[in-house]
Amino acid sequence: MPLRHWQEPRQADINLIKKGSNMNGSDKDKGMIEVILERMGKQRLPRLIKIRDNLNNNQKLTDYDIEFLEEVFCDTQDNHHLAKDSGDEDLQIMFVKVVDLYKDIIDRAAKNEAIK
Repeated sequence: MPLRHWQEPRQADINLIKKGSNMNGSDKDKGMIEVILERMGKQRLPRLIKIRDNLNNNQKLTDYDIEFLEEVFCDTQDNHHLAKDSGDEDLQIMFVKVVDLYKDIIDRAAKNEAIK
């Protein structure tokens, strides 16, 4: 059963990850956003999707999965202001999708732990 809220990235999301975007703000913020987008596209999103797929097959989170999810959560908390303040709607939507995916992963993981 697929997670209810997650939708595969739209082409606009993929382009945003690959190229960055035209955002208002300081060069430092733009640089941080580019790094976050690159990390999201190459490391985080593929791993989150793999975790989601494993959970959909009734697997449980590994210690490595939990450590990874904690890192993603902390980084998202630390950097959400960059998306919020950027004025870039595509970036904001992508952050919301990642948070929603994270929530769905946690919800599904809890259900899988309850399965005996």
